[in-house]
Amino acid sequence: MSDDAQMASPYWSLDEAGGDIGLGRMFRRLPATTGAVLAIIARAAPRHAVTVLVLQIASGAATAFGLLATAGVLEELLAAGTAAGQVTAALPMIAVVVGTYVLRGAVDTAVASAHARVTPAVRRMAEGELFEAGLRVELAAFDDAGFYDRMQRARDRGLFHLGSAVDNLVELIGAALAVAAALTGLAVLHPALLPVLALGVLPAGWTVQRSARLSYAHMTRTVTLNRRVRMITELGTERRPAAEIRACQAQDFLLREYAEVADPLRDQEVRVGIGMVRAHAAGRVLTGLATGATFLALALLLRAGWIAPAVAGAAVMAVRSATGALGRLVVAGHQLLEQGMYVTDYQGFVADAESRGHGAPTRPAPAAPRLVALRDVGFHYPGGSGTPPALKGVDLEVRAGQTIALVGENGSGKTTLAKIIAGLYTPTAGQVSWDGVDIAEMDPRSVADRIVMVLQEPIRWPHTARANVRAGRHDRDDPGDVALREAAELAGADTVVAALPLGWQTLLSKYFRGGLELSGGQWQRLAVARGVFRDAPLLIWDEPTAPLDAKAEFAVYESLRRLAAGRIVILITHRLASVRNSDRIYLLHQGEVVEEGTHDQLIAGSGRYAEMYALQAQMYTESPAVPAR
Repeated sequence: MSDDAQMASPYWSLDEAGGDIGLGRMFRRLPATTGAVLAIIARAAPRHAVTVLVLQIASGAATAFGLLATAGVLEELLAAGTAAGQVTAALPMIAVVVGTYVLRGAVDTAVASAHARVTPAVRRMAEGELFEAGLRVELAAFDDAGFYDRMQRARDRGLFHLGSAVDNLVELIGAALAVAAALTGLAVLHPALLPVLALGVLPAGWTVQRSARLSYAHMTRTVTLNRRVRMITELGTERRPAAEIRACQAQDFLLREYAEVADPLRDQEVRVGIGMVRAHAAGRVLTGLATGATFLALALLLRAGWIAPAVAGAAVMAVRSATGALGRLVVAGHQLLEQGMYVTDYQGFVADAESRGHGAPTRPAPAAPRLVALRDVGFHYPGGSGTPPALKGVDLEVRAGQTIALVGENGSGKTTLAKIIAGLYTPTAGQVSWDGVDIAEMDPRSVADRIVMVLQEPIRWPHTARANVRAGRHDRDDPGDVALREAAELAGADTVVAALPLGWQTLLSKYFRGGLELSGGQWQRLAVARGVFRDAPLLIWDEPTAPLDAKAEFAVYESLRRLAAGRIVILITHRLASVRNSDRIYLLHQGEVVEEGTHDQLIAGSGRYAEMYALQAQMYTESPAVPAR
């Protein structure tokens, strides 16, 4: 199997083909790419961007004026007369040349200073936009593979290359103005010098362009290999997978996986590097020949009397200046085109995210809903048109003060249903209403404000213990942390915090100096405390006690019973003994509610629920078989 075939997979094949691009095609595509980057710069740092442009124009004008002044100096130095007289006559023009170059140096310094403010401003704005777009988009977008891929591309590549694209655009404009300055200066001195300039700079331009083409043509494969290498090295160098890698003795497997991508990457870089060396070698030969041809052309122009010796000397300086500027222009142009694809990734993601945001309903949700009802609710995950629906035909009611339980096998639709009740997903069929009003008509922020959702795998905020609990409602006014401590006590998290060296101010992350890591059960107690601190009228508990020991689990369910008074509680669990006291139990199977009732009713019905309950009870009543030695 070829290296490329081994790389093939949906995520890694996202990179667009670099292909090959000539100088003409480059200049045809540059306007669109330049316009996209300029639009971002104009939003992020308009004043500094204008300053850079104005100063670059001034620098180009100074370059052209300096070239003309240099021709004047040479003319005075080559004029008839004594050496002292020639130098004396040239002094005013020498002062002009010196002043021009000093001015150009000052202008270039000012350009660099303004430029130093543009790139960070662009990166900050773009990163903020991407971060906000990812946070504001509907939850269902994260289940859309296309959206998620675009977000990863925008984050991993778009943001990284956007700053470089800004730098290359500034370099491109400066180089273009420098070439224009050389052309203008020579055209003023004598139009016949323009072909001489082209003769001198084209070989150098070809060399740079050829090297850039080689890099650009192999860009896709190089980027893909680099990403694979980074993914594997992160597995081998990060904390979370370290234990399992060692427990499975997977070190050699990981090293082999690394070699399978690192070796082709090395070979790829060698091929590109050797190709560039050959291009530069050919370019040096052509540049040497072109230099000889340039001097020959100038000699012929001098012999024919078309130009003066001073003008010929200025032409040599112009050719050297334009050669360097043209090389910079070609390199910047190629790199800008390459980075422009990544900028397009970023812009495409932001536009897509904006189209997936919530609508603009302004009706507030009830402060404390008394009835949540689902009528014929169905749901298809994005991109799942060829698969069965996650939910279909679900009818359900729960009133304030009641606790209902959602049970069923893995993949039966319990968590999906809970997220629909919470307004996190919009049903693709049917209706969810609070107090008789479709929540689609309500402000999504007010709906979310009424919800507490404690998940089986909660966020482990890399922050203090206090911040981990206050994140449940970060803007809640809590003088003296009274509510914070009450929530921790109800969740059994107070004992976790009491054992920490700095109490509530202990940093909970081993990625930072002085930080600590908690066990899964300890993290879960903080998550429960976070939910209690949030204090909302609709509680959704999705396997909240899975990582807890029996004593901690009992304490959490006791707290839940105390919190349930006057609230709507939706409990999701596999431990059926925990739902016996629920007001109603809904058993889901393949996205449908196949049984509902109280615990006693479902046991008497001898259906799926009764079978599952009997199996779980059997685990605790039968002695496990002891394997023979």
